[in-house]
Amino acid sequence: MSRRCGISGKAVLYGNNVSHAKNKSRRRFLPNMQEASFMSEALGRMVRLRLSTNGIRTVEFHGGLDAFLTQTSSLKLSPELVRLKKTIQKHVSASAVAA
Repeated sequence: MSRRCGISGKAVLYGNNVSHAKNKSRRRFLPNMQEASFMSEALGRMVRLRLSTNGIRTVEFHGGLDAFLTQTSSLKLSPELVRLKKTIQKHVSASAVAA
């Protein structure tokens, strides 16, 4: 699994541990990645995603997974989320034609 959030783009950063004596050793700053489940009303099922906590807050702020993906440009999303966005749009358009 990659250590990059598909929504916020947060990834691993590199830097130094600096001791009191100013000795420097390389270290990695890892993003706070979490496994989260979101309910998709269009698909009628739960969708599990691995996102940073910032990405989870963003989805919840925009009113859920379906609302966030329809509002967001595909250029700003990861390939996995672009595929999910297309399937949600297909289900929404299919249900609109059936109604």
